[in-house]
Amino acid sequence: MICKWCEEEGAIEAPKTGYWELPDGNRAIEIKEIPSIECQNCGMEYQTDETVEDIEEQLLLIDTRKLDDSITYKQLMDQPRFLKKNYFNFDKYPL
Repeated sequence: MICKWCEEEGAIEAPKTGYWELPDGNRAIEIKEIPSIECQNCGMEYQTDETVEDIEEQLLLIDTRKLDDSITYKQLMDQPRFLKKNYFNFDKYPL
């Protein structure tokens, strides 16, 4: 796989831990086992744009008050949503 940072071959999929600020700005949580990319050449670790968007959308659509300070990616994505999708992102859902 090609690394988005150094543009060299050697990037691999590897679950990583990340820290996310909740949408209300009240606190941050630790998210473990996030699908991520790790480059064996430059050492950069990152998530795809799609994964970041999925996490941010999920955090907007669930009751974040019920989240512990640490959660796995799967546990986060399995949380029940208030809405089925983010109707407020007009880039994704044009009027």
